[in-house]
Amino acid sequence: MASFMPTACCAAGYQHDGTPTGDVTAFEDLEIYTAKPSVAEPKKAILYLSDIYGFPVVNHKLLSDNFAKQGYLTIYPNLFGDDPAPWPRTDEFDFPAWREVHNIEVTEAIINKAIAYTKKEFPSVVQFFAVGYCFGGKYVVRLLDQAKIDAGFVAHPTFVTDEELRAIQGPLSIAAAEVDHLMPEEKRHLTERILKEIGATYILTLYSQVEHGFAVRGNPNEPATLWANEAAFIQAVQWFNRFSK
Repeated sequence: MASFMPTACCAAGYQHDGTPTGDVTAFEDLEIYTAKPSVAEPKKAILYLSDIYGFPVVNHKLLSDNFAKQGYLTIYPNLFGDDPAPWPRTDEFDFPAWREVHNIEVTEAIINKAIAYTKKEFPSVVQFFAVGYCFGGKYVVRLLDQAKIDAGFVAHPTFVTDEELRAIQGPLSIAAAEVDHLMPEEKRHLTERILKEIGATYILTLYSQVEHGFAVRGNPNEPATLWANEAAFIQAVQWFNRFSK
């Protein structure tokens, strides 16, 4: 929402346990993880946009599988190819230089290719939604700006500008962390003011006792974090269910 540049808290987090059940395929030069629901011809799809750690962190694939279990074809493109941010982060990692490579033009070309893949391989899909965690949150907002999705969900987003937020043309659900130097209290309140001013359909849920990254990289051994992680997932599903035809 209005948010600051990533800091050390963006490097924290835990890799979760589990075995992904979806498929990794190639569409042109893009690697895509596809988690399919039980229905033969899905009518609604979620575009899953990850944080900067991407494919090597299994959490994203597990979440994609969970969305599929809720009836949503889930398309998770590899936004960073063979150049995700290192997990865990090191002091040597030059984030500004990395972000210059993975800029808006590059990232949106990948996202558009993932949408094209979905339309080609799953012509039954008539509704698109999107989820974005950290880095991916900016692009969910931009998809709402461009009216390419029916509704969006973001958790502890980064890089979103005031102008991007003001331009949204669809419903937006936000899961925010109580402790988040990227989206602290003043930025949350600014986000609320902007959304109110433009007459947006939105929800902003603040989760206590958790930090940036909780919705995808939270410590499952901490009860408050585990609860918030699960609640944020439910928040996303309920939001999409509300706007499903």
